Amino acid sequence: MQVLNFYSTIFADQLKRGRKTATIRLGDKSHKYKKNQAVMVTIGYQHSPREKIFDAVIDQVEVKRVRDLTPRDIEHDNPEFRRHEEMIHFLEQIYGKKVTMDDIVTVVRFSQIIVNPPAFTDARLGIGGAQN
Repeated sequence: MQVLNFYSTIFADQLKRGRKTATIRLGDKSHKYKKNQAVMVTIGYQHSPREKIFDAVIDQVEVKRVRDLTPRDIEHDNPEFRRHEEMIHFLEQIYGKKVTMDDIVTVVRFSQIIVNPPAFTDARLGIGGAQN
């Protein structure tokens, strides 16, 4: 199974609460992540123990320039950000190099896989809703 790893533990809470539903990665990562692919979402540093947060499915993979990121793209990556300047500064911190509006990024949107959620299972079996 492919891993979608996050280095910063500040994302753990956002991921667990469903506030972070995308990641913006520097460069074209479309060869690495594919729509409908199952991934394990983890947090931790390379060569260190990592915490599994949940399994997820990739909903969408979009390659675009930083300037073409929408406020929604940015917000889904980090609920605290809306502006390109904030995203650029954040990417520079993560990747340790200058990032410009012309740089290519990959927006990977994902959804948590929940095992047997009651509402989904009940609806599939015709349980709940209007009663006779």
